Amino acid sequence: MSNLTARQQEHAVLIAKAGEALNKLEAAMDNTYRLHYHMMPPAGWMNDPNGFIQFNGIYHLFYQHDPYQAKQGPMHWGHATSVDLVNWLHQPVALAPSESYDSGPSGGQGCWSGSAVDDNGKLTLIYTGHVDGRKPEEVQCLAVSEDGIQFHKAEHNPVIGDSPDTERFGFRDPKVWKHENTWYMVIGYGKDGLGKALIYTSQDLRSWTCQGAAIESDGTMGDMWECPDLFPIGEGDSHALIISPMNTGSYKNLYITGTFDYSTCRLQKLHQAQIDYGFDFYAPQTLVDEQGRRIMIAWMNIWGAKMPEQEHGWYGAMTLPRELTLESDGTLRSRPVKELEQLRGEHIAVKEYVLEQHVQTRIDGVRGQALELIARFDPRSATEIGLRIFASADETAYVEISYSVAENKLVMDRNQAGAGDGGMCSAPLSLLDDGTVELHLYIDRSSVELFANDGMIAMTNRIYSDIHADGISFFARGGEAKLKVLQAWQLKSIW
Repeated sequence: MSNLTARQQEHAVLIAKAGEALNKLEAAMDNTYRLHYHMMPPAGWMNDPNGFIQFNGIYHLFYQHDPYQAKQGPMHWGHATSVDLVNWLHQPVALAPSESYDSGPSGGQGCWSGSAVDDNGKLTLIYTGHVDGRKPEEVQCLAVSEDGIQFHKAEHNPVIGDSPDTERFGFRDPKVWKHENTWYMVIGYGKDGLGKALIYTSQDLRSWTCQGAAIESDGTMGDMWECPDLFPIGEGDSHALIISPMNTGSYKNLYITGTFDYSTCRLQKLHQAQIDYGFDFYAPQTLVDEQGRRIMIAWMNIWGAKMPEQEHGWYGAMTLPRELTLESDGTLRSRPVKELEQLRGEHIAVKEYVLEQHVQTRIDGVRGQALELIARFDPRSATEIGLRIFASADETAYVEISYSVAENKLVMDRNQAGAGDGGMCSAPLSLLDDGTVELHLYIDRSSVELFANDGMIAMTNRIYSDIHADGISFFARGGEAKLKVLQAWQLKSIW
């Protein structure tokens, strides 16, 4: 480390200590709820995805991380890499709290969420330095790497020393992108009870100018917008803003589509909706890859939830990567990326299977806790159709997914699921043009991700069932229905 400054050497020592702590925690970890094919920490705590980028052909995913314990403490940046968005390799911790602007005496401190860019061949991280009680409490900082693994904090940090107004609720989570020759940053902010997406501009990532709010809450969209991500999608000036609004009560994620004017830095809204209707989806972040795809990943948990795996030495996971596309009416579709098909193993296919009313029907060979399943239902005379997953042999424990024909509503009920939180979540969903409904599920040991009608609706939940609750059954209520097509694949582990 002889070529490093004294401050850089101190940071490198902290990174090494984090690695040693992580190894000890991993050695003692309980694997009961560990996932088979989702990105999760090797041990310790995980929350928001950070710095999601494809750099020199490699996908990099950073995340909020405490390598010393399975709860939120001083925030580090964990790091993993992938060549295919499916198989992940854990890398050394990228950032540790070490400076006056990101380190303090309490647990409320650290290298908080941010993003990554390619700055003339250097992988550059932009993050929020947070210290409870410090004035200002939140500032924006840079860290740079020559090799994509070891990062050094910029000597001139913080690059944004305070918010434009000190009377605010939050100033964090910078997402940076380049348009033509200018860098743009969207940052989460709240003032006067309204969440806002502030825009900053820069020519060099070091000196930034505030351009005001691209858009703000209408009074019903939360008082602080965490983890904003503003990006072009579709044709022309079409853009989407994804946010995680605080203190809304009814929902924890939202997207707004419309047109963004780079001369005024304002977003004109066309449409808004939830990007995921489940309980466990927060802080999504996107990248555009070398194929031109807009890909999103999110933290597959939520603040305030029961966390059974914390007792086992780890906590948190990421959703599967999803490709986003824009429809002409401003809605976003999210579909699991095609690369996930490489996980497929043993396959079962069924066609034109009649579901008798009020019978839980099991199909030979269709069971498991690491499974991809595509089911297309024709409701026929039934008023409700669906399936149960994570079902015990006697059907006393299960997660139920149902579709109401009359209400055009999709529901996931996990009140009988197991050790974690219960609850029912729902989403509006119309039948397809041919009168059917298609449910595409990724079932993992402690999670389920549901994509309905080719990604029109997504619903993500953590499920903490018994290891033996691997049954799957199908049903029709109020009449007879038909399972037009069922395909199921056992999925391989990536670990």
